[in-house]
Amino acid sequence: MTVTRQLALLAALVASAAFGPQDAPAQAVDPFVEAARVAQRPTESVYGGVQLTSANVGAGYPVSDYQPEVYSGAEYGQPAAPCLSPEMVGPTATWGYAAPANSWGWQVLPDGLIYRSYQAGPRESRLGLHTFQNSYPANGAYAGQKSEWAWDATLGGRKGVIRYGNFDDCNPVGWQLDFEGATIVRLNLDEARDVDASDFRFGVPLTYTAGDGVAYKIGYYHLSSHLGDELIARTGSNTRINYVRDAIIAGVSYQMFPSLRVYGETAYAFFTAGGAEPWEFQFGAELSRPGPTGFRGTPFIATNAHLREEVDFSGDWTLQTGWLWRGDTGSTLRLGLHYMNGKSNQYQFFDRNEEQIGFGLWCDF
Repeated sequence: MTVTRQLALLAALVASAAFGPQDAPAQAVDPFVEAARVAQRPTESVYGGVQLTSANVGAGYPVSDYQPEVYSGAEYGQPAAPCLSPEMVGPTATWGYAAPANSWGWQVLPDGLIYRSYQAGPRESRLGLHTFQNSYPANGAYAGQKSEWAWDATLGGRKGVIRYGNFDDCNPVGWQLDFEGATIVRLNLDEARDVDASDFRFGVPLTYTAGDGVAYKIGYYHLSSHLGDELIARTGSNTRINYVRDAIIAGVSYQMFPSLRVYGETAYAFFTAGGAEPWEFQFGAELSRPGPTGFRGTPFIATNAHLREEVDFSGDWTLQTGWLWRGDTGSTLRLGLHYMNGKSNQYQFFDRNEEQIGFGLWCDF
């Protein structure tokens, strides 16, 4: 065999090895369909199932014969107010991909509150300012009335510290420990905005709900009251009282309807000073459309009654109404009218009768 024929045969063998018949490539898999197979959590629609489509069909991927499994509604937890949107209210609601009700875990600094602050409660830790005309006895007796314009500014807030429960910030379920604190200041608008008094409060409430519309609270709070130095300088009289409360508090809140909440609580102070006495009671109601409101907001009305042992279980009654905005985690911003009648909610004047008529802005988060 000549050298030329040997080279030609070698070239033919190499070409056959490189370009000869080979096994067919593995069939491509549609990633969307495979993800659906793994998830296995379709939402049951009004048509009885979910139709899967893929942009890759017709581009070399096979059409899937995937059949979704149907899960009963009992496997999923139904959200509770106040974060229900109006279209989600009712026994025929479809809750979509809600997390299973038994999906609990630990969270540090969670968003959302299990037991929300009372909207019309005058001693709640929040950010707020209301302007009002205040009428009260001029000299501690009832011979005459004095009227003045004032600001009550509340500088504070409330935040979850740790939660053992679900992972829904809008409708949290489980146990949650919060921390709350505020300074509540009375500014006299008729006297160059002098500080007449200020109360300081902080507390540690432990809250719980099973997601059935009932929430519970138990905890501790401290409150102390201080007379404004500008009032002392203006009047030349130092009538400060050392009003102090260290109290154990317990409360229950019930969401009667998605739009209506009622509540009641009691507190017993194991340490008191300056005229404070142990027992106090508080109850009220709040009405507003549930769920996140967006920019349009919604009307609200709230009322609160607060009874205290040191004034023979009389106290104060508050009514607020106006417009409310609610965010995705239940935080609210309210703008509206304010009315209060009864004993002063500034505890330097705890036994003084006041009537407040005005308007305010309040933020709870």
